[in-house]
Amino acid sequence: MTEEQRVSVAREFLLRLDKDEDILELFDDDALYYFPKRGLMRGKQEISEFLVQLGKFISVIKHDADRFNIVTQGSLVVIEGASSGVTADGVEWVAGRTHAGNWCDVFDIQDFKIRRLSTYLDPDYAGADTARYPWLQTESR
Repeated sequence: MTEEQRVSVAREFLLRLDKDEDILELFDDDALYYFPKRGLMRGKQEISEFLVQLGKFISVIKHDADRFNIVTQGSLVVIEGASSGVTADGVEWVAGRTHAGNWCDVFDIQDFKIRRLSTYLDPDYAGADTARYPWLQTESR
């Protein structure tokens, strides 16, 4: 695979998330996926179960493709970016205006499939974890 092809697969993953389209077909059958507060998932079945759970918390998400920072090395594609969206409870987040929205994904893509993906972000999109992080109580949203 070329660097451009790997970047295309990674971008497709993010675009499909935004459109609420199938992303499982982009994963290798034995893929590994790390997500904060969930940990490491192994295989499409675990990833699928997680996505159903995540869908209960997020009703809309949009990744700002114009702000992607992309770095590649071998089979790795790293994309740093910003997102905005709305939680299932109706709380809106916008990177740069609320605490949530900045993220980084590290993809290992081989044979046009995601073999490993690690997502780094704060999964508390609504800023509801105020008991442990009191500065969220005063943050403008």
